[in-house]
Amino acid sequence: MRARWDIFCNVIDNYGDIGVAWRLARTLVCEQRQCVRLWVDDLRAFARIWPAIDAHAEAQIAEGVDIRHWTEPFPDAVPAEVVVEAFGCALPETYLAAMAGQSPPPVWINLEYLSAEVWVSEHHGLPSPHPRLPLTKHFFFPGYTAGTGGLAAESDLGARRDAFQQDNAASFWAQWQLAPPQPDEWRVSLFAYENFALPGLLDAWAGGSEAVTCLVPEGRVIPQLACWLDVPALTPGDVRERGRLRVRVLPFTDQDAYDRLLWACDLNFVRGEDSCVRAQWAARPLVWQAYPQAEQAHHAKLDALLGLYVARLEPAAAQAVTGLWRVWNGMPGAPAVGDAWDAWRAHRQAIDTHARAWPQQLAAAGRLADRLVEFAEKRLK
Repeated sequence: MRARWDIFCNVIDNYGDIGVAWRLARTLVCEQRQCVRLWVDDLRAFARIWPAIDAHAEAQIAEGVDIRHWTEPFPDAVPAEVVVEAFGCALPETYLAAMAGQSPPPVWINLEYLSAEVWVSEHHGLPSPHPRLPLTKHFFFPGYTAGTGGLAAESDLGARRDAFQQDNAASFWAQWQLAPPQPDEWRVSLFAYENFALPGLLDAWAGGSEAVTCLVPEGRVIPQLACWLDVPALTPGDVRERGRLRVRVLPFTDQDAYDRLLWACDLNFVRGEDSCVRAQWAARPLVWQAYPQAEQAHHAKLDALLGLYVARLEPAAAQAVTGLWRVWNGMPGAPAVGDAWDAWRAHRQAIDTHARAWPQQLAAAGRLADRLVEFAEKRLK
């Protein structure tokens, strides 16, 4: 069933919200043949992850998606048949009133943040009647199990990843003026928030026995990295070396280019939701930095994902992955970062084998766009 969709996205302080919303909108149009209008309040942030976006246009088409600038006062707009409120952003009051005037009213979905916590499947799909208007919102939780809303992924993602990795990514490295990796060299991507564990990790890499090339996209961690390197600033294209570590700063890339970076590296440090999911689909080892929350609520999210991720690893390798993830997130009882890195390195082969098999387990949860369309169609009939 072809339906009209409105997706609303309020960009908070990073790129994860718009990253998920844009990836979903593209997939709904390109694979599900839905008509999608994406309302975004910060087009400048949007343009950072998809440079074709005109940050000054009130309306534009990209990848078949009708993109609108979400402004106040909100313009008159006829509501779509399916309305997706991404991550609890509050819909404009005038739009809500217009929804209430539709007969039948739109299918209203609150797309929640991703979590591996067990309560997610219990709350997925639950209704929430509006206190004043004849409207019902449904909570839709992405997740890692069959009882949730699944994970963001395109139908051809695995095939594109495998073709890229089988090609040894030689052309990818050439665009950054890098030769293909040497047999004793690590290629590591680092996309992170500010992190107290970073200096210790950099020290371990610089003083290690293996060469490490660390590729760092522009972002919040750059000032901290410059401080460790004892330079006033770092800009895209800069290369710095200390000991066995070589750091190369990359420009902030679009979503597709970032996928290729994840596919090319031996290990990916990622942050937030969207990059975490893409790193898992990359079939490469990863270390996740959860978005910091009040009262350390993100620690529960991290432990929940860890519990799933290491379940099929041998105990020593599982402990090594757990130690590095926990120290990277500043969790109590974590080992020293140098010790955590040494333990991780000692079990690299088992961790790498596990990472290559992990996407097959992810597939059991289903794909987010498929699950959303199924959910909406049941309520549109």
